[in-house]
Amino acid sequence: MKKRLPPLNWLRSFEASARLLSFTHAANELNLTQAAVSQQVKSLESQLGVALFKRLPRGLEMTEAGMAYLPAVHKAIISLSVATEELFGQGRDRLLTIRVNLVFFTTWLAPRMEYFREEFPEIGIRFTSNIWAENKDREADLEVRYGRGNWPDLKADCLTEDELFPVCSPELANGQPLPECPEQLSDHTLLHVIGYEEGWGYWFKQLDCEFRENSPSLQFDTLITALEMAKYGQGVALGRTSLVAGMLTSGELVAPLQQRVRASEGFYLTSPARQYLHPKAKVFRSWVLEESRKSKASSSKSQLSEDTKVADIAG
Repeated sequence: MKKRLPPLNWLRSFEASARLLSFTHAANELNLTQAAVSQQVKSLESQLGVALFKRLPRGLEMTEAGMAYLPAVHKAIISLSVATEELFGQGRDRLLTIRVNLVFFTTWLAPRMEYFREEFPEIGIRFTSNIWAENKDREADLEVRYGRGNWPDLKADCLTEDELFPVCSPELANGQPLPECPEQLSDHTLLHVIGYEEGWGYWFKQLDCEFRENSPSLQFDTLITALEMAKYGQGVALGRTSLVAGMLTSGELVAPLQQRVRASEGFYLTSPARQYLHPKAKVFRSWVLEESRKSKASSSKSQLSEDTKVADIAG
C-alpha cells in the first residue's frame, strides 16, 4: 500500500530546516514557532518511518534519507510557488529587492539602470544599501558584495576585474603639484578606506616601494566618500578601474601615475545557493552579468590602447 502524501506544511518545514540546517531559522522564515517546526518535522519522519535529521547540540545534520528526499521536496515547493504566482497573479506587482554596495551602485550600476528600465519597464526595483551589516534586509533577492567571492552557501558571480591606481583632482588643494612617481605620494594626503584589505599599504607593497606618509591621512568607511574628497582636491584616493572610469572620462578625476596593481578583491552579484530565485531576479541577474561582460571587454580594449600609446612613446 502506498504511503499517503504528507501535508504541505510538514514538507515546507522540512525543506526550510534542511536548507538552513536549523529549526529556529526555519521558524523565522516560515513565521512559525521553533516548537511548531520541530513537531511538523517529527510528524513527517513518523509518517515516512525514517529519520530525516540528526539532532546535534549546535544544530542539525541531515541523514542520508533526508539528503535523498530534499531535492524532490525543494523542486515541488518551487513549482507550486511559481505556478501559483503566474496563474493567480500573486506577486505580480512585487518589487525586486536588491541590496547593493553603495559605491558600486553610485558609480557603476546607477549609470546603467536607464537601459534596464527601457528593456524591462514592467519590473519595479527596491534598492537597499548594505553599508551597515546589522541592517541587512533578509528579504533581498540579490546582493552586490565586495570581497573575494568565497562566501559559504552563496552563489557569486564576479562583476568587476579591477586594477588599483592613484586618482585625484586635476588641481589639488593649496596649489600642490600632482605626484609624478609613487615616492612623491608620501607628501600628499592619502585617503584611506576602512575595510578594504587592498588599500594603500597593499598598493605600495606590490610595487616594492616604501610606504610613508608625511601628511596626516584621512580615513573613511566608504570608498564613495573618499572619491568625493578626492574630487574636491583634498587628497589622493586609491581608485578601482570599474568605479572611476566615468570620473576620469568627465575630468573630475585624473590618474597622475601609470603604475597599476591588479586587484584580487572585487564586486560580486550574490544569491543564496540553495534558494528559489524569483523570475524577476533571474531577469536582472542575466542583464547585469551581460553589462559586466561588456564593461570588462571595453576596459580590456581601453587598457590595450593605453599600453600601445606607452609603447609608442617609449619607442
